[in-house]
Order: sequence, then C-alpha cells, then structure tokens
Amino acid sequence: MQDRPSLPEKLLEAVEARRDEVTVLTRELIRFPTVNPPGEAYTPCAEFIGSYLKRHGFEVEYIRGEGAPGDTDRYPRTNVVARFDGRVPGPTVHFNSHIDVVEAGDGWTVDPFEAVVKDGRVYGRGACDMKGGLASSIVAALAFMQIYPDFPGAIEISGTVDEESGGFGGVAHLARLGYFSKPKVDHVIIPEPLNKERICLGHRGVWWAEIETKGEIAHGSMPFLGDCAVRHMGAVLQAFEEELFPALDAKRTAMPVVPEGARRSTMNINSIHGGQTDDFRPGLPSPNVPDRCRLTIDRRFLLEEKIDEVKGEVVSILDRLKRDRAKFDYEIRDLMEVQPTMTERDAPVVRAVAQGIMALFDREPDYVISPGTYDQKHVARLGHLYDCIAYGPGILDLAHRPDEWVGIDDMVDAAKVMTIGLNVLLRGGAH
Repeated sequence: MQDRPSLPEKLLEAVEARRDEVTVLTRELIRFPTVNPPGEAYTPCAEFIGSYLKRHGFEVEYIRGEGAPGDTDRYPRTNVVARFDGRVPGPTVHFNSHIDVVEAGDGWTVDPFEAVVKDGRVYGRGACDMKGGLASSIVAALAFMQIYPDFPGAIEISGTVDEESGGFGGVAHLARLGYFSKPKVDHVIIPEPLNKERICLGHRGVWWAEIETKGEIAHGSMPFLGDCAVRHMGAVLQAFEEELFPALDAKRTAMPVVPEGARRSTMNINSIHGGQTDDFRPGLPSPNVPDRCRLTIDRRFLLEEKIDEVKGEVVSILDRLKRDRAKFDYEIRDLMEVQPTMTERDAPVVRAVAQGIMALFDREPDYVISPGTYDQKHVARLGHLYDCIAYGPGILDLAHRPDEWVGIDDMVDAAKVMTIGLNVLLRGGAH
C-alpha cells in the first residue's frame, strides 16, 4: 500500500461546511420528477442547475438534443453545461451527471419525489442514481474554488438527459458537438453510485438486437392452415436455453466487474411480442394465427470478446433453425452496440481520485468495472477521450428500487474525494 497522502485540511473543512448545502441541493434536485420515459421536467431541472451555478460565476449553456429519440416540443431533451475558467490556462476537469430517473414504480413507503430526510439519508427516486452525485460534484467544485480562487485551468459541470435510455439525447449529442473532446476537456468524472471507496474504470460491452420470426396468418380455429410465428420463436428460445446460455455462462473475464456474477457473458430477454394484439387488455386477442413475433435481446459482453463473434453466436443458431425447421424464417435488427471500455489505472484522473480516497479513508481504492453501461461509452466512442471514470456516492444496488436513498455522510465524503482530485488535476496536489 502506498503511503497515505497528507490531508488538505482547508479543502476538507470547506466541503464539511457545505454539508447542509449538499443535502438541500439533493432534495431540490429530487423534487424535479425527471422521469424517463417520456422525459418529464428536463428543462426546469436543467434551468435550476444552470441558475444555481450561474450565481457562483459559471458561464451556462443549454443545449437541446434535437433529433434524438424522444425529443419533442413537449419533451425537449434539454442539457445544461456550466464552465468556470480559472485565472490562467490549464487542463479542464468535467463532472457529468445525468438528471433523468426511471419511473418510481410501486412499493414506496415515502413519496418518491418529496425528498424525505430520515436517519441521515435522503430518500427519493434518483437520490443515489444520481442526483446525490450531482450535488456532491457541485459542492466539491465550489469548495475548491473557495479555497483556491487563483487555480489554473477550468471546471465544467453538466446535467445531461436520457442516460437511462442510452444517453443519445444527452452525452452522445454533446459528444458529437465536441463537448467531450480535447482540447475542450481533459478529464471526466461521472458521479454514478458505485460506492465512495471505489473507482469505476469502465463497463462491459452491450449489444441490443430485435429478432423477428415470420409466419402466416390464418384463423385461430384452424391453425394448420397458417404458420405460427410464436412457435418459431419458441424454437429460438429453446435453442438459446440449450446452447447459448450455457456457452455464455462458461465465459469469464479478467476485467474487475462487480458483482461477481457479471464477470461472465450474459444475455437478457428484454421483451417478447407476438400476434396481432400485443396488449389484449381490456379486450381480447384476435383469433388469428400470429404471422410475426418479435424478441428483444440484451447481450452484455466482455473485453476479451469481439462484437462480430458475439453477433455470430446468435446468428448461427438462427441460420441453423432456418435450415432444419420447416418454414422457419427470421430477420434480425441491431438496436445498439457499445464496445467494452476500461480506463487505464495509471490514467491521470484515476490517480487523482485514488489520492483522494487514500487520503480520506487510508486505504487503496477498489478498482471495478460496471456490469452495465453508462455515459462513459459516449465519452470514449464519440469524444475519443479516455481519461474518464465513474466515481460517486451511493450504493448501486439501491438504484431503480423502491425507497431509493443516498447517505448524507457518503455525499460529503465523496465531495471531499472529488475536491482532492480537483486539486491534484489542476494544481498538482499542492496545499
């Protein structure tokens, strides 16, 4: 273990003095019901963040993700990017948080958008994923600017949309416009909830695809006159169960993916729809033999796998069924593909945040890989910026669940780590 870095007491005291601020800010952010889909309250939430940072001297831009999936005049994909330039030139550190949240769902014991404070926690949808992280990054930046007003370089803070549905109207849109590329930005920290003593270096790859089996319509009382697409899809599922899933389960990675179960290849069946009526409530389904059936797959793959091989495993099964099963025919459509990404452990942003963790907790950080993707994928593939990590407060297992919460102590501690990281990246760690 490395020697514990000396504690920058002034910085830590500046963050501690903002304990109430991080709590209030988190609560205010949760009260915007930024539910995705459809993309509610994006604009007022972005404008709140922009106004908050503008009062502290940041220059603020609002960038709409025009043309992105879901972007409409009713539900505009409004992103906010705020920038504070130091007194002299230097590198830029960018904190990026998504402002969208998933639906609240059932099972809550508190109002999911009231932002209840209880037992040292803030409860609410998006508390840990990731409005608490956004609040921590803002407090970290303000504390750093207070103690070192003459710092070199620049600090950026963004609130972006649609991460929960792929990030195409948010970070992907901004990355295409150059907001996540050098020379504008040098280091990116994404405050996703991955525990305050961990640094997340990246994520597994993902391939989403839709498989459609073909059939022939006929009257449901005489199915022998048609060809049932749902039965054909049943053959696909059976082949997956007998061949593909066991093969995926046998694959292992050297990537430090958490939890342990995600250190192998996985595939989820996201949805299946067949027949003329996808949702028969409140009526009844049509009495027809279904002539089509659609299946959506969510394949997560490892750094050791190639995307062509990942797709080939599925296509080879479908092609074999086409040869061996009477009347079997199919189409397959790519919906999304993202390569695995893993930032090097000796990258500047990794070393800087690691110093913060070692200084605060007197231990080496855990270096992990996320089982699912997040917006780092767009920073890498579109911005071609690889000095990027996820680091933030909160417990990932609480995300998307009823009674989601984030600990106030955890937000304060994460802000302290972030502000130490800022000091290392912008001032070389000087006290």
